[in-house]
Amino acid sequence: MVRLGNSELNVQINPQGGCLMAATFCGKPFLKPAPVGCFPLVPFGNRVAGNQFRFRNQTHVLKPNTKDDPLYLHGDGWLAPWLVVEESQTHVRLAYEHQASHQSPYSYRAVQIVSINGNTLNLGLSVENRGEIALPFGLGFHPFFPRTPQTRLRAPARLFWSEKTGHLPDTAGPVPDDLNFAAFNHLPDRWVNNAFAGWDGTAQIDWPEARMTAAISGDALFPHYVIYAPEDQIDFFCFEPMSHLPNGHNLPELGKLTILKPGDKLSGGITLRIDEMRD
Repeated sequence: MVRLGNSELNVQINPQGGCLMAATFCGKPFLKPAPVGCFPLVPFGNRVAGNQFRFRNQTHVLKPNTKDDPLYLHGDGWLAPWLVVEESQTHVRLAYEHQASHQSPYSYRAVQIVSINGNTLNLGLSVENRGEIALPFGLGFHPFFPRTPQTRLRAPARLFWSEKTGHLPDTAGPVPDDLNFAAFNHLPDRWVNNAFAGWDGTAQIDWPEARMTAAISGDALFPHYVIYAPEDQIDFFCFEPMSHLPNGHNLPELGKLTILKPGDKLSGGITLRIDEMRD
């Protein structure tokens, strides 16, 4: 376990999966504690319908990578060991290399940087296509946040995607009232697993019971996010900045996935600034 710490923030990172296992502000958790608080999404996030996609006249097949989901899920990085390349009290750089196999056509090198500065947590992620062909790539982060009865979220978006069988996006339309986070709103008391598009890259989470707030900002690479809040586990929710839509491989314009030729790179990051809530 790698530990970063200063007078305000303490973060624990597990090189297995490149996962943040715990993160606290003045002793109060702002990520849901282990088993996982946040993990990287690389070489793309979420699922691909039918475990296959067609790109440049070639069909590429994926194989399930977990026991619980029939679809290849969230890429490879979250399930694999990362190498600690640099480490200090406030900064760690991790690297992961993946070779194409029967499970995935992707060959790449990913680098994740986690750093703290005062009350700010910075997460950076990059990927380089080290394969022999061009493929569509994407990046994202999958943080699990504590959820309390008074937790509220603000995260403006223009479009909402309904969910269909297989936890895949169905159709795009206006954002429904109970999931409209243009202004602060509470999460509804129901199953939520939806993609949003047209995010402006700013969000805020308030935890009034803990007198704590998190201001989130994402690079321009991340115009989408997914909210996951299962109705049978009400102690957390996920707010997942992503460069692309789930199942982008099978959507128009590749759902904003980025085509990387061999040797091309893609990078982006998010920051979380944690503060005490003001009256």
